[in-house]
Amino acid sequence: MQSTAHPFVKWAGGKTQLLPEIRKHYPHRIKKYCEPFVGGGAVLFDVLQKCRPEKVLVNDVNEELIKTYLQIKTDCNLLIEQLSELQQDYKSQSLEKNKILFYEKRLRYNELKINRNDAENLEKAALFIFLNKTCFNGLYRVNKRGEFNVPFNNAKNPLICDEENLRACSELLQNVQMKTGDYSDCKNFIDSETFVYLDPPYRPLTQTSAFTSYSENNFSDKEQLELGKFITEISSKGAKVLASNSDPKNTNKEDNFFDDLYSNFEIERITASRMINSNAKKRGAISELLISNIASVF
Repeated sequence: MQSTAHPFVKWAGGKTQLLPEIRKHYPHRIKKYCEPFVGGGAVLFDVLQKCRPEKVLVNDVNEELIKTYLQIKTDCNLLIEQLSELQQDYKSQSLEKNKILFYEKRLRYNELKINRNDAENLEKAALFIFLNKTCFNGLYRVNKRGEFNVPFNNAKNPLICDEENLRACSELLQNVQMKTGDYSDCKNFIDSETFVYLDPPYRPLTQTSAFTSYSENNFSDKEQLELGKFITEISSKGAKVLASNSDPKNTNKEDNFFDDLYSNFEIERITASRMINSNAKKRGAISELLISNIASVF
């Protein structure tokens, strides 16, 4: 296996760049690991490689994302075959034809997704990765009907089939339990031996920043408050907890929403880069929150 496996898709809010800060909050030993909002899995793959937990549960509300994880875990060779064919097709033709190919594949993916055709999970997983590599900014966004609606990104030579990384991810995922659903469904897995990392949909800093939807469900302040109760509950069970979220004070110094919600936890403000914005000039340094009941071990 290669020395480091990394996320097989680009994901809004991905934590690769923040791993050095997040690692400071890893417990000295991780016997059980749970990630209720796994997303692109940057922290998952880091924990799997560095800490080798005995039991792992990951969850996400995005059903197609979890099905893609499962496909990588169970049928990586077949997935690589399909992605290789897509990559060959893409590289063999003009950008104009690739734009047509993209929208054909997006239509096919949405047909499979909306019809819930589980017999075609391999094709859906290949299309999921293909679209991620060739759509604008690697976003995953759906409309109210649940249809993927991100446009083409005009990439000339994207790496659609990263065979080495897919095999590395597959090897690491063999002992990982996967679920699709609400984060609270992880409650029974979590106990005093569990390290839990939570990376929920961030609270928008402005109304215009809330343009992405990774599923048909919204995550408003009401859901943030409910998540706060969940985090307090699992912390009271003895679980070691680390959560990420946006820092409202980036835009309003008087906004104490998270400072009040997590007043019994350690709150650290770290610097991150805003990587996804329709205006490139607005991508830059920004403060984010790490909320924890674990003292920094570094």
